[in-house]
Amino acid sequence: MSIKIDDEILLPIKAIASEDNIILTYENGIIATVNIEEKETHLVFELVSISNNTNIELIVWGPYTTIINKIIGETVGVVRSDHYAIGIQSLNPKTLGGYPWKSNDCMPQIDVFDQDDPSDMSEKGKRYVLYRVEAAKPTIYGSSLQAYCRNRNEDRILENWGHEYYVAPSFDDGGILGSKIALFGCKADEALLTIGSIELSENLPHPLINGSWGKTSSQASAAYMIFSFGEDDIQKAIDLTKKAGLGYLYHPGPFETWGHFKLNDKQFPNGIEGLKNCVDIANSQGITIGLHTLSNFISTNDAYVTPVPDDRLAKVGSSNITEEITIFQTEIPIQSPTFFNQYKNNHLKTVIINNELIRYGEVSSEEPWKLINCVRGAFNTIASKHSINSEISKLADHGYKVFLTNSELSMEVAETISNIFNKTGLRQISFDGLEGCRSTGMGNYGEVLFTTSWYNKLDENIKSHFIADASRTSHYFWHIYTRMNWGEPWYGGFRESQTEYRLKNQKYFKRNLMPGMLGWFKMTSETSIEDAEWLLARSAAFDAGYALVTSSEAIENNGDYDRIMSLIGDWEKVRIQGVFSDDQKLRMEDINNEFTLRNVRENEWVLTQVSSNKFKHEKKTLQPGEPLYTTFNFNNNGKEQVLNFIITAVDGEVSNIKIEIDNYNEIILPITLKKGQSIKYFGKEKAYIYNGNWQLISEFKINSSVFIITPGNHSISFDCNFANLGDKPLAKLELRTLGESEKLSLLTINK
Repeated sequence: MSIKIDDEILLPIKAIASEDNIILTYENGIIATVNIEEKETHLVFELVSISNNTNIELIVWGPYTTIINKIIGETVGVVRSDHYAIGIQSLNPKTLGGYPWKSNDCMPQIDVFDQDDPSDMSEKGKRYVLYRVEAAKPTIYGSSLQAYCRNRNEDRILENWGHEYYVAPSFDDGGILGSKIALFGCKADEALLTIGSIELSENLPHPLINGSWGKTSSQASAAYMIFSFGEDDIQKAIDLTKKAGLGYLYHPGPFETWGHFKLNDKQFPNGIEGLKNCVDIANSQGITIGLHTLSNFISTNDAYVTPVPDDRLAKVGSSNITEEITIFQTEIPIQSPTFFNQYKNNHLKTVIINNELIRYGEVSSEEPWKLINCVRGAFNTIASKHSINSEISKLADHGYKVFLTNSELSMEVAETISNIFNKTGLRQISFDGLEGCRSTGMGNYGEVLFTTSWYNKLDENIKSHFIADASRTSHYFWHIYTRMNWGEPWYGGFRESQTEYRLKNQKYFKRNLMPGMLGWFKMTSETSIEDAEWLLARSAAFDAGYALVTSSEAIENNGDYDRIMSLIGDWEKVRIQGVFSDDQKLRMEDINNEFTLRNVRENEWVLTQVSSNKFKHEKKTLQPGEPLYTTFNFNNNGKEQVLNFIITAVDGEVSNIKIEIDNYNEIILPITLKKGQSIKYFGKEKAYIYNGNWQLISEFKINSSVFIITPGNHSISFDCNFANLGDKPLAKLELRTLGESEKLSLLTINK
């Protein structure tokens, strides 16, 4: 255990060990006593005394170096070889997993070469894993394990929250005394269960799901429905969730304000009692309710802000006004501009003087320093006179146009959320915006304080069954959250939005002994069956749940709604029961492989791999006589079969569609597709025309024999006429061939 004093890290120069403690001696005669306790699965080390305590900045446990480099769980603090695991666990919130790499207690990120794929050692071919290094860290010799505890008995000015200068206020948590860790070693495949035993032995958070530890419960990675319900339409939301075969229903944002978390009057006219009634109705039908929060974000309409602002709103820093100001004054003279002219993360430009909030345009460029173009009485506070030397503080804020909290208010806000859970019986939450807790000036510790405050105030019956999603993860918080479920649907199509990020997360989850989750996906009126099964195959591949965000408009207008809901239920049932084989999962990890699942009888399904080849045909301007068709090549790696296809008019009207297979077999489809419409042909005697929301428009007969293809390579030529042209006339052609059918059965698993 090393110490930091006068900005220097000191290692002990002497150690005297006894059966139950080690006495460490450092330079300048500093002596520390570390108690040791041997448990069945681990060793416990606790700092119980140290001389010159108040002048020591921090202590560091480790780093404890190992040659293990196979699997490095940077957050959970466990490193594993093929056969053995070594781990560290912080045993209280103030002991942070990691090393004091940064004064703001945020963990850095490093790129490490992915040794799972060493086939291409060129710089271009190298693949790297991004580690947010914390309790475990990759090193050139293997790995290291580390933790530390900071003495927070004095205010500090540090770089934080996008500001070069930020005041981290003092915080009374007993300082470095009482910092405590566990070290353990075990078989590699026993690491998770060993941590579970440590949790129970050391009275760490050990939340359950239906009586099973959250980290090992099959429900830990359960998919869930996100739907904005209220008292009037709770049954509709429940019916939707049940139709999809899911057990969890989640409200994306029921609050009118954040901070006091006042419920939206339109959806919940009866307030907390109305929400509790919704939870009770859902519970009676086997559905568990959860809701979304933004952690310590304080909306500008909340009672913490208006009409009288709470003094515990987080402050970047403070100065004093240099003269008395009137209620009408729009230029405010200040002693120092240090905390006010930082604009990088300054979204509300708000200061507080006594009980008044004031917004300002900018800071004068030279002395005398002034806040210029001020808006007095901002956010419905009262403009007032203020005397000379009154303290003026810059409030910390966020890009969501909200204020943030200091440590005391953070814990109060967290407990408010706990009370809502206790009163209503809610059992799922996502700590979105948890990074906002860095406004405390304590980095990861600020995040842990918030979540532990929430957890500690929960009733025991809630702790026996809840799921907590984390927007951010950290070492001690690992014991509280069930899973991380991030990946947002707002930045691209159903398959494209943050896909790479979602897949990278699966490796992170696995090496950190966490359930797999794929994030949020948005089902709109345009979401297709093929899109849905693309997601469901990835869910099966990584044994990872997901959230399906939808709305009344989407489900009412999507013609494939019933079929998509049925497929969600089938895929989820098969996944949760562990029916998919390792080979099937491996094939489904490749996002270019598609699959379809068909229920043949109760508890029996057929899984078929689909080879999907997607092509585009654009209107061309060529020289006279040059053909306008587009030729594509594809491979049928299955058996002889009827070629399936989907043709979509992306832009412009498409008619007189010509398809020629292998330069001799020409088929003409005498069909006109308007913009957004599609033809689907999946074998048999009919093809179907749909609008952009997959609502059936019409059907027509087709000769399936002309679309029979043999195994191997083929070419297809595609042509059509375009009319009512848009900016870029375009038709899409998707060719789908089927692999061998694979039977799946719950009956076999149960036997």
